[in-house]
Amino acid sequence: MAKKAVPAKSVGKKAVPAKAAAKKAVPGKSAVKKAAPVKKIAVGSPAGETATALVRRARRINRELAEVYPYAHPELDFDNPFQLLVATVLSAQTTDLRVNQTTPALFAKYPTPEDLAAANPEEVEEILRPCGFFRAKTRSVIGLSKALTEDFGGEVPGRLEDLVKLPGVGRKTAFVVLGNAYGRPGITVDTHFQRLVRRWQWTDETDPDKIEAAVGALFPKSDWTDLSHHVIWHGRRICHARKPACGACPIAPLCPAYGEGETDPEKARKLLKYEKGGFPGQRLRPPQAYLDAGGKPAPPLGAA
Repeated sequence: MAKKAVPAKSVGKKAVPAKAAAKKAVPGKSAVKKAAPVKKIAVGSPAGETATALVRRARRINRELAEVYPYAHPELDFDNPFQLLVATVLSAQTTDLRVNQTTPALFAKYPTPEDLAAANPEEVEEILRPCGFFRAKTRSVIGLSKALTEDFGGEVPGRLEDLVKLPGVGRKTAFVVLGNAYGRPGITVDTHFQRLVRRWQWTDETDPDKIEAAVGALFPKSDWTDLSHHVIWHGRRICHARKPACGACPIAPLCPAYGEGETDPEKARKLLKYEKGGFPGQRLRPPQAYLDAGGKPAPPLGAA
């Protein structure tokens, strides 16, 4: 015998089976929402490139920057993980040069976490005054030194989850330490990195953690630390926030934002930071080599 069809109940313009409608709401019980699944950052370009094209262009840019900055490295002076950790915390809202001028006196007086943990805050403040926000930074470096002493035996931990628990230490600082003191890959999303990857249309994310995930998906993990150095060095020397030196940029042919800055080669070259005080590890071609006969960006280094 054929089974009878279950009558449907009308809900608005749609019809749903009676059994389904009965399950939809239970009198006296409030609905429990399930947690939304964690969103993964998909590989895709704001400019509409295919995922494959974006990966190829991003990796090509990194290869070109590796030729321009073969010796790119963290520009903070340090002799051990503790010094790098403290110097990175101090570098917020100031220059690496200023930090490098300040830390020798700090580490001479307080060479270990135990020493800095027991320091007189007023004396530390006086040393850190040139770095700006010296009171907050004093609290952070003394606080992280106490945490290292009490929780990690005076050693800087080599795990992300431990580092971010320290006062004044976020993911950016943690990845600087992991990548450069312990050789563990990480992406350092500082202001230069954020600006350039958005300018290059690798991502349109604005949250640092989402930028980290989006860019990390474009590269093998083993490239992350060197990639961070290449991008940051380029942002400090050529691809400036207000006036990028487009006409002297070695990756101009690969950059969707070419033309936002100065495109005349001679004028652009005057904007390069290395002109004003040293540019270790930089390899640049003559200004005219960046444009072809028609005044457009010439092929990048190594192009066929």
